[in-house]
Amino acid sequence: MNTLANAFVAPSPVQSTIGATRRSVGELLREWRLRRRMSQMLLANEAEISTRHLSFVESGRSLPSREMVMHLAESLDVPLRERNALLVAAGYAPLYRERALDDPQLTAVREAVELVLRGHEPYPALAVDRHWNIVAANASLAPLVGDASPALLAAPANALRLSLHPEGVAPRIVNWHAWRAHLLTRLQRQIEASADPTLVALHDELAAYSAPPHAACAGDEPVQHTIAVPLRIRTALGELSFYSTTTVFGTPVDITLSELAIEAFFPADAPTAQMLRTQSV
Repeated sequence: MNTLANAFVAPSPVQSTIGATRRSVGELLREWRLRRRMSQMLLANEAEISTRHLSFVESGRSLPSREMVMHLAESLDVPLRERNALLVAAGYAPLYRERALDDPQLTAVREAVELVLRGHEPYPALAVDRHWNIVAANASLAPLVGDASPALLAAPANALRLSLHPEGVAPRIVNWHAWRAHLLTRLQRQIEASADPTLVALHDELAAYSAPPHAACAGDEPVQHTIAVPLRIRTALGELSFYSTTTVFGTPVDITLSELAIEAFFPADAPTAQMLRTQSV
């Protein structure tokens, strides 16, 4: 577990997730518009341009300016990585840089993440990249990971794979079906927002995992009237129950920073809080 705690791992570089740069900017913009389920009229109104001009851009009859590309990308909430792809397709230089997490210019970011992770103890927290690879974690994650396969813990360990893999945490998750459904739904929403093929492959992989031998049938899991789906997991400390929250950096202009998220787990009941506080004394 020490290999994960506070050990930043630079995310592996991946090419643009929406087509290659050989595709026209109009084709890419149209793809994003359809992905956002917007008509030309709706997007034109949102961007405050004429529907005719937008149609010309999408069909290739008009080449948009750099400012128009960025304006439409903002209206479509296109991820920073893909905004670069749009700019390149239109013949312009990329605007957003991608730095490794160990880059000196991201020192303040690393310190901020480490501060949040340490400050969340004795409760578990981890930082993940856009593909859910763990780039840092606090020491309190250890009770959740338990006796997971060392292969699943090897960097870059994937948080979702570690959670649902039969040799990972899955056999100890009490409400495996509910937690699995929660993670797959969340991952699907990410796919719809980003069009990332790596996430598509990860979703297919996770969905194919069989239920752990001792997992209750989906219909047999107790229904709890809670505010969110908790993670209920058996550990050496006893059964623990957590709610999870996600923290992201506001207004990022660096690709790596825009794709970094902190997953923090909070006790969902008093016994969990007490057990973790006692353990940390």
